[in-house]
Formats: sequence, C-alpha cells, structure tokens
Amino acid sequence: MKSVKIGSGSAFWGDIFEPALEMAQRSDVQYIGFDHLAELTMALLNRMKSKNPEAGYIPDIIPWMKTLLPVTMPKGIKMITDAGGANPIQGALEVKKIAKSLNLDGMKIGVVYGDDILPDLDRLRKDGWKFKNLDTGEEDLDSIRKDIIAANAYIGADLITKELNNGADVVITGRASDNALYVGPLMHEFGWDFSDKYVDKVGAAVTVGHIIECAACVTGGMSNMWKVSKRPWEIGFPIAEVYENGDAVITKTPGSGGIVNEWTVKEHLIYEVMDPSNYMMPDGIADFTSLKLKEEGPDRVRVTGMRGKKRPDTLKVCIGYRNGFIGEGSAFFPWPDALEKAKWADKWVRERFKRLGIKFEDFRIDYIGVNMLHGEAAPIEDKDYNEVGIRIVGRTKTYDEADAVRREATHLWTMGPVGVSFGVPLTVRPVVALWPSLVPRDAVKVESQLMEV
Repeated sequence: MKSVKIGSGSAFWGDIFEPALEMAQRSDVQYIGFDHLAELTMALLNRMKSKNPEAGYIPDIIPWMKTLLPVTMPKGIKMITDAGGANPIQGALEVKKIAKSLNLDGMKIGVVYGDDILPDLDRLRKDGWKFKNLDTGEEDLDSIRKDIIAANAYIGADLITKELNNGADVVITGRASDNALYVGPLMHEFGWDFSDKYVDKVGAAVTVGHIIECAACVTGGMSNMWKVSKRPWEIGFPIAEVYENGDAVITKTPGSGGIVNEWTVKEHLIYEVMDPSNYMMPDGIADFTSLKLKEEGPDRVRVTGMRGKKRPDTLKVCIGYRNGFIGEGSAFFPWPDALEKAKWADKWVRERFKRLGIKFEDFRIDYIGVNMLHGEAAPIEDKDYNEVGIRIVGRTKTYDEADAVRREATHLWTMGPVGVSFGVPLTVRPVVALWPSLVPRDAVKVESQLMEV
C-alpha cells in the first residue's frame, strides 16, 4: 500500500529551527510543513506591510530557507509554509533570490494568495453578510469598522495541491489553515479530491495534520509526559507516515529527544478543540470520536478509524482591529512581610491612579508567585513568602494613560516599602484585538502561480 512521510518543521513564528534541519538531514520524509501564523499574526504582518510594501511575510523564511534548501533540494523533500503571511508573493520572491544565490536552477516555487478579504468587507456587508463575532455574538462590525487593520480568511489545501501537481518544490501561502499544509501534500500524493468518495480520507488528513501541526507539542512539549521525555533539549519534531487507506503512524526524527506515545497524541488531539466530533477546517470536518490509537513500539503510535464530513460552506476569518494601548510594570518585594508589602503596593498604585484620573478599559494587578496564573481561583495563603512580585497592567484608549502605568510602577522603588526592586519598565504597546467570524467560501477568491528559478 502506498504511503507518504510528512513532517512538521515549525509550530509558530519564532519556533526553534534545529529540529526542522535535523528532520531534513536525518529522516526520509518527502514533505515538511512549516506553520508560522497565529490568530493575530496577520494583523501584525499587515501593519508591517503598510509601512513597507515589500514586508509582511515572516522574516524567518530567509535564514531558514538559506539553510534548508541545500539539504531538501538534493533529497527531493518538498516544503510547504504559510510564511508568506500578509505578502506571500513578496515572500516567494525572496525565496527565489535565495535559490538563485544557491544555484538551484530549475527550482519551482508555488505561491497561494487571496485570503486577504479586507478590500471586500464593505461590499460583503452591503450585500447583507453579517460578520457575527463568534466569541461575543455581536452582529456587525460598525463599532470597530474604523479601526480594522486586517481581515484574513483561513483558506484550505485546494491550490496547495494544484501547485504540487504543477511540480512545485516549495509552496508558500498566506493565511492557510495550519493543517492545510499537510492536507495538500496528502491529497496530491494519493489523488484525493473533495467529492463524497474521499470524505473520510480528507477527514483523516485533517486529523493527521492537527496531530502534528504544533510540532513539539506532540513529541513531549507542553505535555504531562515532561517527566519521562528523554533529552527534551534535543527534542525531535513529529513525522506522520500516512497510508492510502487513511491510516497513519505518528513518530519523530530518528535519534532525536522527546517522546511520542499514546498520551502525547491524545493530548494534542484535544488541543484547541471545542467539539471533537466536529473539528471544522476549510478542507473538511474531522470526527475524532471514531479513531483508535495503538502504540506499535517506542515513539510509534498508529492512528486508525478516522472519519470526516464534507467541508463547510463558510471559512473562518480573523479580523484584527486597533483597541487602545497597554501599559505594564512590575515590582518585587522581599522577605520579611513580602505579601504584606505587595498588598500595600497594590493599594498605593490604585490610589495613585485615582488621583491621576486614569480611565482604564481594563486593569488588573497579579501577585507573581501567588496567583498570577490562576487569578481569583488561587487561594492566597497568609504566610511569610520568601518573595512576592506584582504585575500591574492596564489597557487604555490613549497612549499617555497607558504610559502612566509604566511610570507609576517605577515609583514604587523609591516610595514603596523597604527592599523593593523592579524589572525593566516595558514600553507602551498598541493593542490589536481579534474579531473572529465567518465568511462565505465563494466570497474568498484564492489564486496561485508558479515561479521558476
């Protein structure tokens, strides 16, 4: 039975690079997918592009491709990445320059774009489409329209598959869904399409893509297996051996650290999943409730029984908009009476903001080492801690009000209890908020082209 080996080389913008290079060097994968985008990344990249029309792609694509292409091209490994971000054509042109400098004549680069629907928002609204906020239920965009800076739909594997069919060695996309980077190669290799005949096979591809898309998160990272994960500082990224019948084996780069077992796969199966029977993606709806897992040996888990449903008529769209500014500061208090000092500083800061008349959209003070992660759910024990810190953070409509948070936090050093120290004051940063919604599939005009070096 025909099989394909496909690996994950990145989970986010800023992921570590060595495991991707080691996978290319030491394994026999045929494809590596690289996810660099998160929900708000597109808004940040669009801001970069607005300042420089030749920016807006993930900058990591340049050093990564310089190092990877000399390894992947001779071995015939194809790479699929969403590092094109808000400017996939420019990202592809940069990769073409790299390929030329490496004398990779004849290399082909597929580019997939068209996920940017910002120019179409008002027309779609005029036609009656309500961009309902999936989180809050708000019906339309009037309250934020003037502040919108990005609107990108999550596109599927259609044109990734097309460009692989055209012979692309590298495919660069904009805001494709994370697992489309893996669905595309599998559809290309096995000849699957979106007809009813292959609905379970595409569902399997979506499932496999979901399992491996976050790289180290299925090989021991972010895991309850952290105590038994071997050499996690040399963690290997995941590889899926996928068969034509839809079954798969999840493993990792040979000789690498980390761990793959039934539990790490289960952990990632439920990561970011609301309804395991309806995991909705642009390419199909996966049903995780039917599958079975079986450990075949060390770092090998077989996944069978995957099912799917037809792809939805709508696509998720992430709308990013300006939403004020954040000011932040911190201070740290030593034994004795560390908690009492922190509570004193909490009151001091709040009274200062009353005196200054600062109007916060949102404000909080967390006690570092006590309840910073769990908030009100964490009991505050009345004991003499070695040290306690406070994190002061406020969101405001204006820059100057947010800057007051930073400034007042530093004053605790000279006006607070004895022994106060403080961290480096953070600069005020603009807030880009997220309005998640849906858009009709046929309203998103996805295109692609093939560049040859």
